[in-house]
Amino acid sequence: MELRALLLLPLCFPGLQAQPPDAEERQAEGSTLSIRCPYTAWTDYQQQKAWCRTRDGQCEPLAETTKPARYPYTNKATKGKVTIMDDRQHRTVSITMTNLQAEDSGTYSCAYRYNSSQYIPLRTISLIVFKGLQAQPPDAEERQAEGSTLSIRCPYTARTDSQRQKAWCHVRDGQCEPLAETTKPARYPYTNTATKGKVTILDDSQHRTVSITMTSLQTEDSGTYSCAYHSDSYWYIPLRTISLIVFKELHTWEQDTLSVQCPYSGLAYGTGIKVWCRREGQTACKTVVRSDYPSTRHNSQALQDRTFIQDDTQKRTVNITMQKLQAQDSGMYWCALYRGPELIRIMDFQLSVSKSEAPTSLSSISPMIPSNSTERTISIEEEMKQHRLQTILWLVLGIVTSKILAIVILVLLMRRMKRTSTVKASR
Repeated sequence: MELRALLLLPLCFPGLQAQPPDAEERQAEGSTLSIRCPYTAWTDYQQQKAWCRTRDGQCEPLAETTKPARYPYTNKATKGKVTIMDDRQHRTVSITMTNLQAEDSGTYSCAYRYNSSQYIPLRTISLIVFKGLQAQPPDAEERQAEGSTLSIRCPYTARTDSQRQKAWCHVRDGQCEPLAETTKPARYPYTNTATKGKVTILDDSQHRTVSITMTSLQTEDSGTYSCAYHSDSYWYIPLRTISLIVFKELHTWEQDTLSVQCPYSGLAYGTGIKVWCRREGQTACKTVVRSDYPSTRHNSQALQDRTFIQDDTQKRTVNITMQKLQAQDSGMYWCALYRGPELIRIMDFQLSVSKSEAPTSLSSISPMIPSNSTERTISIEEEMKQHRLQTILWLVLGIVTSKILAIVILVLLMRRMKRTSTVKASR
């Protein structure tokens, strides 16, 4: 009863501050909000539940369950684009709100009816519905090796309000998915920093620059990204947009065999033609082999004859094998989906093939020993054995020489002593 009395205070006394939101929900326009509001045993499950929009501390019910029967397990109601369901067995209220629009932004509460005009909140959220990201093609391409760190700067002009929140967005289907976002700043701060996961964003309002750091990059991080700021209409306005390509580095030797696996997901990828191509220029990628007709001569005759592709649709993996590699095979390669006439990248690889010159001395042996080169490994082991044998021979020779020298010195001393004793005896 004491706890109920405390919850009733904001409703009985309008001047008391209402319950603050315990979470923020960000949704794009046209999407669906789904949340769950658990309640405890002390909450009477016989009472009606409601989904309220809170304005000036007052609950405006958008949907409300009916007065339940004596022992129902669930109680469900739909009004407009809001559906509310009270699962009394598991003591949970579920809310679904469809086709969200920017004007739906506001404060909402799951609540239960206390009397004819009062509602007790179970959970309160702040809902922000944004219209998406204003379209802007990438103005640069950033290529990064797997495991590296991306660091970029996004300057903005005086007309961009430095007080606005800034975000680092992953752009998918024209929608901004904020990976990290600055908090609403104080009146006159010079910097505003936020970190979420592996992304750090820093807004330097004094120099009008947003700095982004994204660590431990993986191939799945490839995509389109934007620095953006939050407008009053819930749009994210891009400051700078980039295309990020994260590639795997492959190092090997001439005459070696290279095997590469490119996992993919999605039904569209499973039924499509897969391609292994070599990048030429900034955007072109010339086909080496394709999964539907691997014997077609698309590129260098020699390279094509040494390259094989196999699409395992059950495991959703493209397997590439390149044999008898040559130094001129070095370059950037794509695993890609052919969707004529375009190629949609699955993964990027940077291949470096080193010449397999045999080392002439122990100091010239490269530390990058290939795993598939047996002859080179044997030659290195033989040279190390010869080096050890030479060392042992020099040690033996040194010991023998020192012993012979000691014997010679001993004989000379004995002769000198004998000569000295003979001279004394004659006197």
